[in-house]
Amino acid sequence: MEGADIYHSSKLEDFISTGKVDEIIIAAPSLSNARKAELIEMALAKNVKVSQLPPATQWIGGELSIRQIRDIKIEDLLGRETITLDNSEIFNQVKNKVVLVTGAAGSIGSELVRQLVSYSPSKIIMLDQAETPLFELENEISEINHSRVACEAVIGDVSQLDRMRRMMDYFHPQLIFHAAAYKHVPLMESNPSEAVLVNVRGTKNLADLAVEFDVEKFVLISTDKAVNPTSVMGSTKRVAEIYVQSLNKDAKTKFITTRFGNVLGSNGSVIPTFKKQIEAGGPITVTHESMTRFFMTIPEAVNLVLQAGAMGKGGEIFAFDMGESVKIIDLARNMIKLSGLEEGKDIEIKITGLRPGEKLFEEVLSDKENSLPTPHPKILIAKVREYAFQEISQEINELIQYFDQQNNELIVSKLKSIIPEYISNNSEFQKLDH
Repeated sequence: MEGADIYHSSKLEDFISTGKVDEIIIAAPSLSNARKAELIEMALAKNVKVSQLPPATQWIGGELSIRQIRDIKIEDLLGRETITLDNSEIFNQVKNKVVLVTGAAGSIGSELVRQLVSYSPSKIIMLDQAETPLFELENEISEINHSRVACEAVIGDVSQLDRMRRMMDYFHPQLIFHAAAYKHVPLMESNPSEAVLVNVRGTKNLADLAVEFDVEKFVLISTDKAVNPTSVMGSTKRVAEIYVQSLNKDAKTKFITTRFGNVLGSNGSVIPTFKKQIEAGGPITVTHESMTRFFMTIPEAVNLVLQAGAMGKGGEIFAFDMGESVKIIDLARNMIKLSGLEEGKDIEIKITGLRPGEKLFEEVLSDKENSLPTPHPKILIAKVREYAFQEISQEINELIQYFDQQNNELIVSKLKSIIPEYISNNSEFQKLDH
């Protein structure tokens, strides 16, 4: 506007402090994510609303619509910079290949499907046992894909070997992204046999079939909870890592593992939970004032999975640079402010105590592990203890056989035998630690 005064952003805090600013609109497309997060934090501290303009390329007919101004989301506070990918490497691996995604209806699996479509595979097999979410994904992909890539939805449970063999024999996938898993720590603490059934036997089934059907690459989606596990869930994912890494040594199939922390907005994660609690008027429940977690967005995590899968030579466990850890209680407070509410006045935060198996702080590399750099600055190779396949295969088979007995203590004792660093936390299974 003509006659409008223009000031440097260094003056922003002074303007906010006057109490005369009601809203800040961020309009600079070149602003770094870190600087944007800094400005948002500054505004929220003074209870000033923050909004953001879309880039000019998204303006309708070259003109900005007021309706396009969006509120700042909690993801904008992460301050993480955009990832630079070697798209050519991913494209060369995926183009004209038959790709199987297990757990395709889940948060990570569905994003894998969305991103894989752009790399021109010949077919994507979307496997999940959850009927309705898979049906919804199939409809979504058909709308954005416009028949460019053949996508087929398959209902199946990875723990059922006969069903998996039939699928493998019919489709003969060349690449497998194995995202199917049980992931909720407290639930798996109460249901160890199911955690073993899906996370261990399900992974073993797919990995063995990958070898049998000459799959080129198998990428296991793992978790930071597999590092120095304190829970049944984390320990079963560590066993899955051990199995595919040991299987890699004598197989033509290249087995690769990717580890990362929490993803923002995933099903059942803290952000959607907080949003629901805020919409309901509270309270927001936080398990511990000191609890911290690493976060990245779902698209970012999947970008790195694809990059790690493309660069993997077989046998690696790739750990992602998760940035700085975030205090969960600070996350809750910022979400309250972003909602235009005031803690203690409009909504309360309630401390509920650690749930069974939970850690206060997550790790990506264990104390006994070192890491090696890769060509990608956000991807490291974890150096972990390696296991002889014949020895560990026998141990894992015994663990799987314990499912039939439905004896939780027997199952968890076996997990602790396989993984000596597995020490239970806030769990009934602490009595099994020595």
